[in-house]
Amino acid sequence: MNPEQKTRILVVDDHPIMRLGVAAIIDAQSDMRVIAQAGSGEEAVLLFRKHRPDITMMDLRLPGMSGLEAIRVIRQDEPNAKCLVLTTYEGDEDIHQAIAAGAVGYIIKGMSHELLVNALRRVRSGSHFLPPPVMRSLADRTPNSDLSPREREVLSLMVRGSSNKEIANALGITEATVKCHVSVILLRLGVNDRTQAVIAALQRGLEHL
Repeated sequence: MNPEQKTRILVVDDHPIMRLGVAAIIDAQSDMRVIAQAGSGEEAVLLFRKHRPDITMMDLRLPGMSGLEAIRVIRQDEPNAKCLVLTTYEGDEDIHQAIAAGAVGYIIKGMSHELLVNALRRVRSGSHFLPPPVMRSLADRTPNSDLSPREREVLSLMVRGSSNKEIANALGITEATVKCHVSVILLRLGVNDRTQAVIAALQRGLEHL
């Protein structure tokens, strides 16, 4: 196949070995080629603007600008940009946020390389690609579980072990207000106490350690 007809792919991952492995799988295909590789969100945005790839394969966990933020910036630049997530994050909130940001596919690292290649071809043809485990995570997502920016701040401090008083001091609000936020967070996450809220936040990808 003429190199100009091949699907042009930008691979973004902060682990060089992972990046090279994915690139090798892609370059072994007759209908696709890697045109650039990035190790951070900022670099991904710069290389996207320079090369305008057909597909950007994006990890979510990146130093500095996250993969999620990079997808948002890329999609603001080019609303039709095709971004395919390849990540270790399996939480329903991670998946929900990535799809909301405009990702057209979501693959978990550890899935087969055949599935990866299939996903790239599906995305290139204009389809979305969400394998069954990802679809199940999305389907299991609790309705009305979106937290406000302030609730996310409170939850983030809860995950880090802060008391209500410490959260109040950090955010410049009263302890009573913190208690109200905590109550809403427990309700939205469908849990009974702070410990369960922290576990749920980490499992679902609302927070990462």
